[in-house]
Amino acid sequence: MNKLLISTLLFFILSCKSQNCEQLPQTYLSYSEALSKITNASFEVSDSVNTSSSSWIKKAKFYSCDSAKGFLVLETSKDAYIFKDVPIQVWNKFKKANSFGSFYNQKIKGKYQLVI
Repeated sequence: MNKLLISTLLFFILSCKSQNCEQLPQTYLSYSEALSKITNASFEVSDSVNTSSSSWIKKAKFYSCDSAKGFLVLETSKDAYIFKDVPIQVWNKFKKANSFGSFYNQKIKGKYQLVI
């Protein structure tokens, strides 16, 4: 009985573990699906920055499998924007920017958009 209980618990723990980032799909049916799968996967790098000084960007997070390129997720009061293959150098400069919105407009907008 104890072995069955332990086996069952172990199965549920392992099956609920987040997906490895290298197993993420290349395409998504919707932004909500992409956002869910990306934010729930296990990444080598998972980083965020305090964006409280921004009037537009409420949250900014970066996820990378290889510490070179990754997903940038920007959340506003109205929507979430997902960017793919963003170089980690761009992320690091974004974190240090005087204005997150200006940096976004100059260095990110139109360059890395995740296409559904």
